[in-house]
Parts: sequence; structure tokens; C-alpha cells
Amino acid sequence: MADVTDSAFRFIISKYSKSSKIVNFVTYTEFVSADGLVLAPEEGRKKLLKNLEYSEIERPIVAQLFTSRPEMMEKASRFVMELGFDGIDINMGCPDKNIQKQGAGAALIKDPKLAREIILATKRGVKGKIPVSIKTRLGYSKDELETWLPELLVENPEAVIIHARTKKEMSKVPAKWERIKKAVEIRNETEQKTLIIGNGDVQDIADAKQKCAETGADGVMLGRAIFGNPWLFADYEPTLKERLEVLVEHTKLFEEKFSGIKSFDIMKKHFREYLKGPELRDLRFKLMRAKNSKEVEELIFNFGN
Repeated sequence: MADVTDSAFRFIISKYSKSSKIVNFVTYTEFVSADGLVLAPEEGRKKLLKNLEYSEIERPIVAQLFTSRPEMMEKASRFVMELGFDGIDINMGCPDKNIQKQGAGAALIKDPKLAREIILATKRGVKGKIPVSIKTRLGYSKDELETWLPELLVENPEAVIIHARTKKEMSKVPAKWERIKKAVEIRNETEQKTLIIGNGDVQDIADAKQKCAETGADGVMLGRAIFGNPWLFADYEPTLKERLEVLVEHTKLFEEKFSGIKSFDIMKKHFREYLKGPELRDLRFKLMRAKNSKEVEELIFNFGN
């Protein structure tokens, strides 16, 4: 997720959940423009590469790219592979208007031929050395899973991650998990080994396991559920003291990695999630006015004393 699953947050998640014996999980980067990686001048490329920084603790880690140009994807995927990533994911589901204007993201659902060309270009780039997956939706303006998914499966990607809504639906309706079950059936009919990963409205690990059991999905992708809860995959309920301490740690790490590159205000969406509950409303309000990690730390120290 853009401006959410950056390297600071991924590190924090990995640190507090990697010891989990409950689940095995894979981390994904924010999506990055393949065109930008290939064509941007040195200064612009450096900024893009900040979104592709990672620590060993985050492995296995997958780089997510977007484009509508196969030739750019082939070059970018080769470059990303050389950075040491464990896989590449092609975004074919983002509903952002600017991404769609480029013919990328969810716009590719309307052009299966181009989508397949991009998958093939990615495979040429990585030469079978790392897996290629696809993140997509049930359809564009309508549910077209029965025609869209088989187009992707023809190119035999290692996994297809399906957000169980259309682009038009965004997140305005409940995710249709019965359609993930149908996706599994479609995959099984092809006798291919492509993994089907479900996505949408997954609340926690127990919910994820239940959805896998009910649909036959090979796995689940969690997004919003991880906000403010890096302990999610460890299935651990932190104390308020622990939440406050990790919030400060997260804030300092974000500033260390992105000072002068990303706005500090990006961290504030995390503050709301770390500090849920009416008893923390005043602290949340004060933190929204903080300008740096030092101010955050002082506010939290004063709150705890």
C-alpha cells in the first residue's frame, strides 16, 4: 500500500511478528513505477529506490511494480531481481486515477492481451530465477472473473492475488469471498499450480485461516488489518505501554529513513491506528500536531508519566 508498507513499517512488522510460529508470511513493498526505475534521471531514481529498500529481517520480500509497457517491465524486473528480492508482483488492481491514465493498475483488466504481454516480459526479465505474481481484482466495472482469471493463468504465474471486489466497487461493498472459492475452482480446472491468494476484509489470523478453509485459497493477503498492529501475525495482544513504545520506535525509524524525502505527516495515519480507544483521544489529537519524532516521544513520555 502506497505510503503505508514502506521499509520502516515493514521492519517493525517483521521485528514483532517474525518470531510467530502461527503463520508464515511474505512482505510486499509499496508499488513502484517500472517506467520510473528505467527512465527517471538519477535524482528521481534515488527517490524511487527508497521505496525498494529492505532489511534481511523482512524476507521473503516481494517487490511490487506497475506499468503498461512490457519493455519497461522487462528491464525493471531484471534490475529489481539484481537488488536481491525474492519475487516480483505486478500490480493489475490499483484503482488510482493517475495510475489508470497510464494504462496500468486496474486498467489492465480491460486489456488482457497487454496484461499477458507484461507477465511474459517480467518472466523474461527474471529468467525463472525468482517467482512472478499478480495482484488484481474480480473485474473492472463488473465481475468478470470467469474470463479475466483464465487470461492470467495462461501465462502460469506463481500466484494470483485477488482482491474480492471490482475496481468500480473499490471498498464500498463487502469483499465477495465466494468468488475466491470460484477462482480456486477455475485454477483447479486448468490443472496449473498457480497459487490463489484471497484479499479483502480479513480481520485477523483466525479470520484468515477460516477464509482459507472455506474457499480453498492457498493463502490470504492482509492490508488494513495490519495498521497500528505489527503484532498481528504473532497473534499477540500488546499492552498500552508496548503500543506506545513501538509507536515511538516506528516514528524514529520512519524519520531516519525518509527525512527530507517523505512528509512526516504520512506517519500520522499510523498514530490513529496505534492509539485506538476514547481514553487516548486527547493524546491522538496532540500527536496530530507533532512535527517530528522528538515531539512524538515527548508527548508520549508525558502521557505515561
